[in-house]
Amino acid sequence: MRIVIPIKQVPETGNVKMDEETGTMIREGVESIINPLDLYAIEVGIRIKEQFGGEIIVLSMGPQKAMEAIREAIAMGCDQGVLISDRKFGGADTWATSYTLSQAVKKIGKFDLILCGERATDGDTGQVGPGIASFLDLPLSTFTSEIVYIDERMAQIKRLVEGGYELLELPLPCLLTVVKEISDPRLPTLRGKQKAKKIDIPIWGPDDIEADPSNIGLKGSPTRVVKTFHPQVSRNGKKLVARDAESINKAVGELVEFLKDRQLI
Repeated sequence: MRIVIPIKQVPETGNVKMDEETGTMIREGVESIINPLDLYAIEVGIRIKEQFGGEIIVLSMGPQKAMEAIREAIAMGCDQGVLISDRKFGGADTWATSYTLSQAVKKIGKFDLILCGERATDGDTGQVGPGIASFLDLPLSTFTSEIVYIDERMAQIKRLVEGGYELLELPLPCLLTVVKEISDPRLPTLRGKQKAKKIDIPIWGPDDIEADPSNIGLKGSPTRVVKTFHPQVSRNGKKLVARDAESINKAVGELVEFLKDRQLI
């Protein structure tokens, strides 16, 4: 079984910073890790490979630094990796990112399954996985909590929904975005780290994946951040002192009027 796993290198949660002029995230000089939710997708892919054999290809779009995330995934048990990197990809929103990754998947060729984390901790949108499925016209399950059964033809999965689960059957190839409930990620092994250190990871640019220049990077993004600011937290409360029956009745009356003005009662 041939599995493709798109992953993202993200700043550690406490280190997220935005460039207020461009509206894009500052990644240089910031300690980065594999998006924590992608680790669950990696673990699921490795378990399927252990059961059926095959190959896992990790795909990441980002600066040269993102090579570290790919090597870590290989150290965990993935087989190959590809980095999509070029300044022309910079500033991409989720639509442009999904397009770029889908073009890279097309270049990879035949595959059986694409596994994605539910969302990335830096953007928190959960849109890229479904976006890739849309560009590739693939069956999709989001919030996948368990793979009940899988073979070369179909996958039976449980999907987390409000109030319970859905049981779905999807023909392969398909794309699944997974939640934490699906697995417990393993740690990289020493042998895996040695393999990851030696392996040659290709870097693909726009021409390599035959990307339409009008669909990539900031130029190809239909949405963008136009302004960032830090919200000012202020409390302009009114203090009512009630020490006797008369002042208590007055305070209650003012509270009732306050709630009525805001249509809360």
